[in-house]
Amino acid sequence: MPPSLDIVVLGLSLSSSWGNGHATTYRGLLRALNQLGHRVLFLERDMPWYANHRDLADPDFCALEYYASVDDLITRFAGQIKRADAVIVGSYVPEGVVVIDEVSRLVARSRGTNAFCFYDIDTPVTLAKLRRGDEEYIARRQVPLFDVYFSFSGGPVLNVIEQEFGARFAAALYCSADPERYCPTGEPIQWDLGYLGTYSPDRQPALERLLLEPARQLPEMRFAVAGPQYPADIQWPANVERIEHLGPADHPSFYSRQRFTLNITRADMVAAGWSPSVRLFEAAACGTPVISDDWDGLDRIFPDGEAILIARSSEDVVTVLSKMTEAKRGSIGQAARACVLSAHTGEARAKELLFCLGTCWRQSRFVQQAGA
Repeated sequence: MPPSLDIVVLGLSLSSSWGNGHATTYRGLLRALNQLGHRVLFLERDMPWYANHRDLADPDFCALEYYASVDDLITRFAGQIKRADAVIVGSYVPEGVVVIDEVSRLVARSRGTNAFCFYDIDTPVTLAKLRRGDEEYIARRQVPLFDVYFSFSGGPVLNVIEQEFGARFAAALYCSADPERYCPTGEPIQWDLGYLGTYSPDRQPALERLLLEPARQLPEMRFAVAGPQYPADIQWPANVERIEHLGPADHPSFYSRQRFTLNITRADMVAAGWSPSVRLFEAAACGTPVISDDWDGLDRIFPDGEAILIARSSEDVVTVLSKMTEAKRGSIGQAARACVLSAHTGEARAKELLFCLGTCWRQSRFVQQAGA
C-alpha cells in the first residue's frame, strides 16, 4: 500500500453535529488519518438543516467540499473520485442509491482507485430497512459492489452482511473517541445523572425507564437531558434540566459535570448487539461512569461492574445513584477511560481501516498480476 493515500469520503455530514452522530465519528477518524500522513477529501450534500447548524465549517485535518445535487457532485468531483486510492460512501447520504451507482461507475472506469467501500454507521437500521424493501440510501443489489463493507456493528452481524446480503468482505469499524478532546475537565458535579442524545421514538421508553422514573423517585437529585427534537408534550420531572443542543466542544464539560451518564441504544441496534455508539465511547473517555441499557456484546467492550454499569430497570438506576460509594464510582470511570485509550480512539480506527484497505490493495495487485 502506498505510504500516503488519497481518500475520498462521501458522508452524511462532517460540518454539523446537529441531530446526528456521524459528524463526530467522521471527525475522529479523518483527523487520525491526517495525523498518519493521509489526505482526505470529504464531500457533503449541502442540506439546509446542517448549513444552519455548522460547528466545523473549515476543518484543518481534511478538505471539505459541498455539493448541491448528484449531478453537481459528478460534474465537479469526478476527477478526484477517479484518482483516489480509496472511495468511501457512508450511510444516510442523501440520494445514496443514485450516488453509489454514479460513483461505482467512476471507480470501475478508473485504474487508480484501489478500494471502493461503504461505511455503515447505522448497520442494524440499514439491514432492517433492506429486509423490508426500504432502500433509502443503499439498495440491496449494491452491497456486493463494495470491496469492503465497514460496519458500525461487529459480532455475528458481519456474517449476516456477507451471507445474507452478499458483501464481499464485512469488517467492524466501531465509532471512537478523540482522547485529546474527550477527557475529564475537572469541573464540579452539577447533575447526578445526565443523557445526551437526539430524540428517537424507539429510545424514549428506555429514557423514561432509566432516567425519568428514577428522577421522580429521587426528587432530591438532579438530572439533565440534552439533545434536539424532543416533542413538546413530554412531561419532564421538575428536577430534570432540558438542554436543547450541545455542540461537540461542549460534550466533555457536560459529561464531566455528571456523577453518572446514561447510554441508551436504538431498538434495531439492541436487537443486533455489538453496536456501541459514539456517545458511549466519548462519555467513557471523559472518565464519567456510564449506566447503559443492555445488549449482546456490551460487556465484551466494557466489562460490566468494572468499566460500565448495565441497568435493566428503574430500580437498578435508583440503587446505583443512591448507594454506590464514591470510590467505586471513580474506579468505574477510570476503567472505562482506560478501555477507550487502549482500543477505541480515532487512531485505532484509522489503523483498522488502513489495514483493510491494504488488504484490498494487495488483492488487487495479485489479481492484476495473475491476469497479466
